[in-house]
Amino acid sequence: MSDSKYSSRIPEFRRLSLTARRGELAGRLGLDSDDLALLDTGGIAAADADRMVENAVGVYALPLGVALNFQVNQRDYLVPMAMEEPSVIAAASYAARMVRAGGGFSATADLPVMIAQIELRDIGDPPAARARIEAARAEILALADGCQPVLVAVGGGARDLEVRHVTGSTQNRLVVHLHVNCRDAMGANSVNTMAERVAPRLAELAQGRVGLRILSNLADRRLVRVSARVPFAALTSNRAGPGGCEVADGIAAASRFAEDDPYRTATHNKGIMNGVDAVVMATGNDWRGVEAGAHAFAARDGRYRPLATWKVEDESLVGRLEMPMAVGTVGGTLQVHPGARLALRILRVSSSEELAMVIAAAGLGQNLAALRALATEGIQRGHMTLHKRAVGDPSPDPRGARP
Repeated sequence: MSDSKYSSRIPEFRRLSLTARRGELAGRLGLDSDDLALLDTGGIAAADADRMVENAVGVYALPLGVALNFQVNQRDYLVPMAMEEPSVIAAASYAARMVRAGGGFSATADLPVMIAQIELRDIGDPPAARARIEAARAEILALADGCQPVLVAVGGGARDLEVRHVTGSTQNRLVVHLHVNCRDAMGANSVNTMAERVAPRLAELAQGRVGLRILSNLADRRLVRVSARVPFAALTSNRAGPGGCEVADGIAAASRFAEDDPYRTATHNKGIMNGVDAVVMATGNDWRGVEAGAHAFAARDGRYRPLATWKVEDESLVGRLEMPMAVGTVGGTLQVHPGARLALRILRVSSSEELAMVIAAAGLGQNLAALRALATEGIQRGHMTLHKRAVGDPSPDPRGARP
């Protein structure tokens, strides 16, 4: 299947029956009957669940849908989303269509570097201890790599260390950050193993004792950045209503509100995470870790700020998002969850960085859809229409929530 023939634009997809939608996916992605059967079970059998968690008694499933119209760095994606909330997938699809009119999303991702934290306590002379650790940098990195030969063999491994004097209730504490390139894995297990391996030697060098040894979910060495430019004309609906310039001004004003007021910022960022978490969950990644990192990053300077902002620039609405994105395409849940593996096949990503960029685009798209609704008819009109359908009260599709 060549990219030239692949498109995430599937007109009237929402009007197809469930069976017909699956047929569309099968035809476009080469899925067979066994693949499609996974969509009936939540993608996982009870026996698999028993391998994944303790005291398993069954499987709890969420609806799995695909968001349409996404184009990131000139490549099309059907984006799988696991989500219980009505309107999210429709809104993300509609936002991606608006962004597509401006050339699609543009994104970059840092190398997949995670941070292992090793806390060292009871340090008598922190500056001298820091100097000894920094002088032993090469030794520590080699020690870390020695316990992860598979990661090193695929081009990953320990890359650097940083020594921080963290004060507070304990004044004589150092924290060593080990920076580890995890390649296509999220990396928690590798990073934690490395932290435990190097901790005794670090304590010896610092002349202190070992405290905690674990990764940090504030993955600020693993950031993703995505932007979108939406022409004014793409912001208008086919129905009578405000013009594109007026809608753009309303979205920009809503963005400024999020920049000024933390109460609004929390809901602004929650909308972003509606899109992000749904893809993270569908692909078998740690949505709680991504959530923790996102909100910690939003408050990194002591003030809670929006992860995405929107401004009017040169006759277009321009949005930008930056956040940590610690996700993987190998290891972890993917080893035992067939549904997560199927989601990655639907998505057609080849690396953790590519996955991170698509997830961030879903977050920025969902943010655009929410702000557009707030700036025009209000959030409840489309949301409640789909909510009523979900609880057995059929209604027309909401204005603006069109794939």
